[in-house]
Amino acid sequence: MISFYSAPKPGKMISVYDCSIFELPRIKNRAGNITPVHNNIEIPFAIKRVFYLYDIPGGESRGAHAHRECHQFLIAASGSFEVSLNDSRTQRTIQLNRPYLGLHIPPGIWASEINFSSGAICLVFASHLYNENDYIREYNDFLTYKK
Repeated sequence: MISFYSAPKPGKMISVYDCSIFELPRIKNRAGNITPVHNNIEIPFAIKRVFYLYDIPGGESRGAHAHRECHQFLIAASGSFEVSLNDSRTQRTIQLNRPYLGLHIPPGIWASEINFSSGAICLVFASHLYNENDYIREYNDFLTYKK
């Protein structure tokens, strides 16, 4: 399933249902597969930052924040994990476990990465450079922001 992100209409509150799973292209080869990723083609925004999470101890979670402007696109490059999404009204959990599937998280969604398998790697493409002021790190501040 390939999804294409379309920005919500002005005045519409972003919801967890605006978070979409994208199937990335796969070039299959008996020696191993490759998945190309391009700005504004496979990823619904221009990538300004790339980082990855790894060596996460069992039972630990990551994330637990929202962004004001930054879009994120998460891929389970290895192993699996779940992404818990919250828009202040609705919660949704999505499992990522294939390196050719990615989850687009638009700004205004509280997200946590949870239940990492052993050796999991979470690859993240972001639409913005790191800016601490873009982060909402306290859930009560997020609820205020969403009002």
